[in-house]
Amino acid sequence: MAEASNFNYNTATSIHEFTVKNIKGEDVTLDVYKGHVCIIVNVASQCGLTANNYKQLNELYEQYGESKGLRILAFPCNQFAGQEPGNPEEIVCFASERKVKFDLFNKIDVNGDGASPLWKFLKKKQGGTLGNFIKWNFTKFIIDKNGVPVERHGPNVDPKDLLKSLEKYW
Repeated sequence: MAEASNFNYNTATSIHEFTVKNIKGEDVTLDVYKGHVCIIVNVASQCGLTANNYKQLNELYEQYGESKGLRILAFPCNQFAGQEPGNPEEIVCFASERKVKFDLFNKIDVNGDGASPLWKFLKKKQGGTLGNFIKWNFTKFIIDKNGVPVERHGPNVDPKDLLKSLEKYW
């Protein structure tokens, strides 16, 4: 399993080939999500979309985590108007106040040269309408059970509206 920093995202075929750091700074090999449909999302605590997205992502996870094996991988990102300024402890505190049970990862960049290889891979596999870059907080990627990014949804798509899409992959 390759380390995230020197891993060539161009040759990857699934998210299961990546290693990322969780919010505690521990390595997580994403092959632990084999057989699970996942939502990968960039999150921020001070965005106008935050309350609704955190609430609905939580509801999706509570409703389908156990019954359908849904996993949600949330990556804090401070690249959009500085709306995720916190350190890991502050982000964990913010999430626990909202009773978040889905998986939180280390703060990353999703755009630019320093972007996480995982996010470079996601953008390569599911390009955006106006270019492959991530435009704002709460861009959501649906990953099938084989770890392949199959859909991309913009920040203004409510998590609850992903249900019809998710059902195709369960």
